[in-house]
Amino acid sequence: MSINKQTDVTENTKETGGFAETVKTVLYAVLIAFGVRTFAFEPFNIPSGSMIPTLLVGDYLFVSKFSYGYSKHTVAFGFPLFQGRIFESIPERGDVAVFKLPRDNKTDYIKRVVGLPGDTVQVLGGVLHINGQPVKRERIEDYVTTDALGREIREAQYIETLPNGRSHRIIEESDNGPLDNTPLYTVPQRHVFMMGDNRDNSLDSRVASQVGYVPLENMVGRAEFLFFSLEDGTRFFEVWRWPVDLRFSRLFSGVN
Repeated sequence: MSINKQTDVTENTKETGGFAETVKTVLYAVLIAFGVRTFAFEPFNIPSGSMIPTLLVGDYLFVSKFSYGYSKHTVAFGFPLFQGRIFESIPERGDVAVFKLPRDNKTDYIKRVVGLPGDTVQVLGGVLHINGQPVKRERIEDYVTTDALGREIREAQYIETLPNGRSHRIIEESDNGPLDNTPLYTVPQRHVFMMGDNRDNSLDSRVASQVGYVPLENMVGRAEFLFFSLEDGTRFFEVWRWPVDLRFSRLFSGVN
């Protein structure tokens, strides 16, 4: 009987020890994931076309959390570990960045930084003006897509060059849409002005009631590179569609 009891104790000890090791392993994995997503990189996917042609619906990208410093909005899973922002750095004009929507501080948006604290921003006849000067834009080939019925759609495409020399592509359906002639905006201190590259189909800082000026504290991080991309309408778990719908040419490309 004593031998059997000793055997039972040994087996129970092994089982307890094995369970404890499993818990520790899971805990370490969670802590590592939390640390990476808070202080290094976090993955995001693009659900809308507001940043076409730079980002397409179905793109998956990594955002660097360290680019602008850390706030409660950069902490993984939304844990409010601290207030304010530490190791802060001001975004640069032309950065494509993820931020928390100011009106709810929860929804993730991704747009391009065009206005910095103290800047004036205005759109006149479809042309972006910063500090009273029109931003250079050069007409290039049309941006061509197809609709759900397979019909070809062409939109005017431009290369826009910001005052700091950074260039990117934008598309315009026209130059007289609702957001092509705006009031003059003066960006408050500790805020930035964000716009989508799909200028006539972007809810951004031009719409004060929905987005408006974005506080620096709401900046989550800068978009760095794509790691995956699927055709619009294909969901990530539909692996059987990957061979046809995977956009191979966009894999591991940087975000300009």
